[in-house]
Amino acid sequence: MHKTVLLNEAIDNLDIKIDGIYVDATLGFGGHSGLILKRIKRGFLFAFDQDDMAIEYSEKKLSEISDNYEIIKSNFANLKEELNKRNISEIDGIVFDLGVSSPQLDIAERGFSYHNDAPLDMRMDRSKDFSAYNVVNEYSYEELVRVLRDYGEEKYASSIAKNIIKERSIKPIKTTLELVEVIKMSMPFKAMKESHPARKTFQAIRIEVNNELEVLKIALEDAISMLKVGGRISVITFHSLEDRIVKDIFNKYSKVDSSLSRLPFIPEELEPKYKLIANITPSKEELEENNRARSSRLRVIERIKE
Repeated sequence: MHKTVLLNEAIDNLDIKIDGIYVDATLGFGGHSGLILKRIKRGFLFAFDQDDMAIEYSEKKLSEISDNYEIIKSNFANLKEELNKRNISEIDGIVFDLGVSSPQLDIAERGFSYHNDAPLDMRMDRSKDFSAYNVVNEYSYEELVRVLRDYGEEKYASSIAKNIIKERSIKPIKTTLELVEVIKMSMPFKAMKESHPARKTFQAIRIEVNNELEVLKIALEDAISMLKVGGRISVITFHSLEDRIVKDIFNKYSKVDSSLSRLPFIPEELEPKYKLIANITPSKEELEENNRARSSRLRVIERIKE
């Protein structure tokens, strides 16, 4: 059963208006969208997802709550463009939940999980050709090291990349568990006791396949530019790379420029137009109930003036 992490905190912090225009940038299985719809009796919700299975499931779920929504099959990098097409230039709030949803992890054939054997896939949008198979079997040693180090913060990136090259020169690495075996032979035994040895590598490859960090930067900048005064953005992250991007972009808009910090007072027109509202980690109860919440964090920002 999929449990949405920090669900109520993310939606409560949007401070929803009954007639507002809201966006769920990561529809998934409709946890956030369902809650938003219940609160916007006269408003409207736009929900984005690339995954056909998630869209089909959520369509059924949301239609039982209200008709005040539209599901848009697109990456949230296209947020502004898709909303503009629908004559929406301003929004009252938006939520991003950057975790891979449990059903995607649990369906072995999607290739996201290092616990089940499946073809190396990891595509959020299955209409795209580029998959984890391409990364593992076609990237050079240098490219593999970059991906594992930058996106997985993997200490043994060099050793794993070396063994991937070696193994695939004999025969292609086609499945998740074949890759797990290569990762295990690349690490000292003590490192394998800390957490699953493949966790960081699989995260890194998934980020590369779906270009997750670059699209996050684009979408956050667009979301901030579209916020009405009083509008808020809630973002739930699941690892330090995402969280750093969110933190840096939020700080850029909510803090006074450091070059002005020595002035005796800040002119009103140079004061930030946004302020930080929340920085929340899961409660002890949620962590006990839901193991997938352990690395999550919610950050919220509000537009306070034009």
